[in-house]
Amino acid sequence: MKKISCATYEGLDAKVVYVESTLTKGLPSFTVVGMASTSITESKERVKSALLSNEFSFPPKRITLSLVPSDIKKDGSHFDLSIALMIALNQQEDDFSEWFAFGELGLDGAIRENNHLYPLLLSLANQGVLNKAIVPYDSLEKLSKIPNIEFYAVKTLNEAIDLLKSQDTASPNIPQSDFDCPSYTLDKKYYVNTHYNEDFLDVKGQELAKRAALISACGFHNILLEGSPGCGKSMIAQRLRYILPPLNKEEILDIAKLDSLEGKNPEFKPLRNFTSPHHTSTSASIFGGGSFKAKIGEVGLANGGILFFDELPHFSKSILEALREPLQDAKIRISRVNSKIEYPADFLFVGAMNPCPCGNLLNENLECRCNELDIQRYKNKLSDPFLERIDLNVVMSNVSPTDKASLSSKQMHQKVIDVHHIIKKRGQKKFTAKLSDSDIDKFCITSDEAKLVLELATTNFTLSFRSIKKVLKVSRTIADIESSELIEKRHVLEALSYRKR
Repeated sequence: MKKISCATYEGLDAKVVYVESTLTKGLPSFTVVGMASTSITESKERVKSALLSNEFSFPPKRITLSLVPSDIKKDGSHFDLSIALMIALNQQEDDFSEWFAFGELGLDGAIRENNHLYPLLLSLANQGVLNKAIVPYDSLEKLSKIPNIEFYAVKTLNEAIDLLKSQDTASPNIPQSDFDCPSYTLDKKYYVNTHYNEDFLDVKGQELAKRAALISACGFHNILLEGSPGCGKSMIAQRLRYILPPLNKEEILDIAKLDSLEGKNPEFKPLRNFTSPHHTSTSASIFGGGSFKAKIGEVGLANGGILFFDELPHFSKSILEALREPLQDAKIRISRVNSKIEYPADFLFVGAMNPCPCGNLLNENLECRCNELDIQRYKNKLSDPFLERIDLNVVMSNVSPTDKASLSSKQMHQKVIDVHHIIKKRGQKKFTAKLSDSDIDKFCITSDEAKLVLELATTNFTLSFRSIKKVLKVSRTIADIESSELIEKRHVLEALSYRKR
């Protein structure tokens, strides 16, 4: 019995699958067992055609392919190559168990790329179970970004067969060079985005909102922008992703994995994800789900980046309340009858809303058409427990013809990078907004005046423990922007000004 390795998805992680083959006496047949999906059972015809097109003669025997373990449902056309190799090399004495093989076969034996290969192989690499892999040549450029794996790229089935026949002398393909972008090294090597497709120079005026956006980017603080239609809420949210902190190699690879799961072609750029679901989106599309196989949703795709909810009060109450879990725990759990999975959801939340249903409440030139009951009902869609998870609440001013541009995205991003240096040299492993209680005591050191102001605010505003911690963390970020080791009185006062009233 011969075997070679392949893999399938189990939730969001890859699971190693061994493809075993036997040729026994009996009526000629070709059977694949082991909870194979339709895409794998259909591969029998592709494998037959590919082998026959390359001068392989099927022996008059009973061919059985087993996908082990048999209690996991396997899916994907990338099993084609493993199945074909086990049939073609069944009589060889060599051991192929240390090899992984991935690729979809054409009827002529050509090996084609599969969009799911990158996240599959990255997951295996992160688990430390993948060393040598035969992959389609067309996939080599992006797959070779994954470190510590020997990739052997092939274009045809015959090339793969010859490779395994001479496995002792085979040489892996040379890996690709490093990412083509500026970088610097602290505790790790970090890569910097230098392309600002959308610039803060386009946002005229709104200095308070831009200041809050800078604080949000430096510390990864959740932010809620409130203002009249057209005042620049969405413009600020869309430009925020370009000034977020730099990424290390593992984070860039993870973002590329999320791009692949979303059906995009990964670009391997140090630019964080930005997802913006519509307010009519279903709960399953935002949080993930599915009857038989739980799939990742917008919340999971935003991991490490920005989740933007425009027209926040128009989202259903159930979605907003369900969002409290990932905002607090940075992960989401999906439980279904057939599957239960948990995946990371550590994102920066950005919300935008009008001050009232008609949007004109804060506009000096237009009359608000809403009564007090309408306004109260509109704002009551956001519960206090949900709003407590927002660090920065900003009421934006009206647009004026005299408004001018101020800071560019490049200037703001440089300040974010400066703060990134400060927190890493201080020994912080997480962004300031994500600090644990013990880390807050360690890193958020206040002056005596600042401590007194915070105590007075706690009493006068009846702040909860969560609110106190958020004020401290925002104050820490403001102090870092000013390169101050201690949190001073002015830092706490500014942090308190962003509190929800």
